[in-house]
Amino acid sequence: MLPEFGQLALIFALLVAAIQIVVPLVGVRRGQAWLMAYARPLATAQALFLIISLVILAYCFVVDDFSVAYVAKNSNTALPTAFKISAVWGAHEGSLLLWVTMLGCWGLAVSWFSKSLPLEMVARVLSTMGMVSVGFILFTLETSNPFERSLPSMPQEGADLNPLLQDFGLIVHPPTLYMGYVGLSVVFAFALAALMGGRLDAAWARWSRPWTMAAWIFLTLGIALGSWWAYYELGWGGWWFWDPVENASLMPWLVATALLHSLAVTEKRGLFKSWTVLLAIFAFSLSLLGTFLVRSGVLTSVHAFASDPERGVFILALLGICVGGSLLLYAIKAPTVASVGRYEWVSRESFLLLNNLLLLVAAFAILLGTLYPLIIDFMGMGKLSVGASWFNFMFVPISVVLGLVIALGAMARWKADDLKRLGSETIAAMVAAVLLGFAMPLLMNGEMNWKVLLGLGVSFWLIGATLLDVWKKARGRLSRIPQLGMSYQGMVLAHLGVAVTIIGVTMVANYSTEVSVRMAKGDSEMLGDYRFEFVDAGHVEGPNYVSDAIRFRVYDGEREIALLQPEKRRYNASGSIMTEAAIDVSLFRDLYVSMGEPLADGAWGMRLQVKPFMRWVWLGAIFMSVGGLLAMLDKRYRQRKNAPVNNARGNTATEVTV
Repeated sequence: MLPEFGQLALIFALLVAAIQIVVPLVGVRRGQAWLMAYARPLATAQALFLIISLVILAYCFVVDDFSVAYVAKNSNTALPTAFKISAVWGAHEGSLLLWVTMLGCWGLAVSWFSKSLPLEMVARVLSTMGMVSVGFILFTLETSNPFERSLPSMPQEGADLNPLLQDFGLIVHPPTLYMGYVGLSVVFAFALAALMGGRLDAAWARWSRPWTMAAWIFLTLGIALGSWWAYYELGWGGWWFWDPVENASLMPWLVATALLHSLAVTEKRGLFKSWTVLLAIFAFSLSLLGTFLVRSGVLTSVHAFASDPERGVFILALLGICVGGSLLLYAIKAPTVASVGRYEWVSRESFLLLNNLLLLVAAFAILLGTLYPLIIDFMGMGKLSVGASWFNFMFVPISVVLGLVIALGAMARWKADDLKRLGSETIAAMVAAVLLGFAMPLLMNGEMNWKVLLGLGVSFWLIGATLLDVWKKARGRLSRIPQLGMSYQGMVLAHLGVAVTIIGVTMVANYSTEVSVRMAKGDSEMLGDYRFEFVDAGHVEGPNYVSDAIRFRVYDGEREIALLQPEKRRYNASGSIMTEAAIDVSLFRDLYVSMGEPLADGAWGMRLQVKPFMRWVWLGAIFMSVGGLLAMLDKRYRQRKNAPVNNARGNTATEVTV
């Protein structure tokens, strides 16, 4: 009976979400506070029902309840308990239940942490989130019910979880990424609520900004975790493949990044109001598009879950309603909330607008490359593949210009500035960036490489200009840096994170070395400065697999620096074969060993790789996320009532924050 209780909880969540749409909006329309006040308890009830449903599904996995079809297809009695729990979101139905549960939890967070917001705004926000919940809970119940029974043909052992997903990456990556995806629904709801109320002011931007930052942090970490997981699990040694599903997560991240900068202008100067709302709509729309791509079956990807056209049509309808309805409201309301204020061509506003445009162009380029093959196929014009070279050709130049603009935007003054002043203050960073950009390729291998020069030059420029700005604002005293404010410190750390990631990407892309060789016991292979020695081979017994394993000793000169053991696993239940790479990690290089196919006389095909600065790719994402957290915790976003603040135009306003 327990699975039926899980489904019943899901139905109750649907009913509560439907009431959550109607009652608060009726209260807003009639001006009745007691009806608007129902928004918070309804959001809480919806979240609790969804959490109950998810917990029941997880319990079914833990106790091997194979009478539930979803459990039977994605688990096995020999599966370790940790993977039984993560198997809850290891396929389509469970991942969608996780999605809607997180949507409910975001609504719960808004209801708890919005005590200082006007009740009318809270009612509109939670009502809008209820609309999104109704759509996705209906989708779950109608096309993707995880509680359907497999009776009377209940299996005894279960099919098994996809071996590719039997990894720590499944435990952390999807929940983190979904928190970012779904968190954009809060931003979307705030934007629509502001449009409905005709209130696109500095207070609205201040309310929206910490929620946007929270979603952006989760999305940043989710993308980084996915990259890291693909790097070590797929056995290829790559960290980004321009896979359509990878693209589906990167596009909303780019737009959300633009939204954060646009919200800063709206909050400080009261400008870009309509543009900011449009970015909020685009960001959530792209997260819905990502859901459609993953679950519709229109693309082939190692990340894709579903291949059911009915599901694709349902999500496409949801996408059309959300995007079409929000754009219609925008078309009606946006002209009534036009921005007032002026700024010069050389100003922080201009640089932030350019930053927005570059991020939007980058997102559009990725969207075009992702959807173009699908459009061509749909029109019956044949099959077409857009590879990594096209994405790199489009994305890299935009990223270079963006890196140059980021530092100038942070250093420029509001309203008006002078290029001569900016030039004089950044000349040292420019010279250092050029010199280091030229020197590094020569130091690495004695050859000039313009790609390395460009990538490292932009990184060093961004680091130098950012640190110069900190030094100037701290008036040359390190003790003053903590006084600059957490929002500024977070911005600095995030910008440094961008530079660190660019350095990692540049070095890995241009200086990685690899060799595929035949090796047997006792053989050695030199790769760069490292010697890889095949020590011996054997077998490993896992909880639900057996594997061939090889031990390698790695030497730097005569000094042993690593003992690596790659594996080739065969999973008992499915018979699937998986490659488990062995990696020796350090701050400045990774040593990567993976097994190919067995050859004659006990030999194996082996792939050996040396990847410089690999960790910097993800270290930069950590810097960005910590920077976002610092900015989100800035004191002006904490609950303070009737605190007078001065905006950029010198007017006094009342600070109402969350």
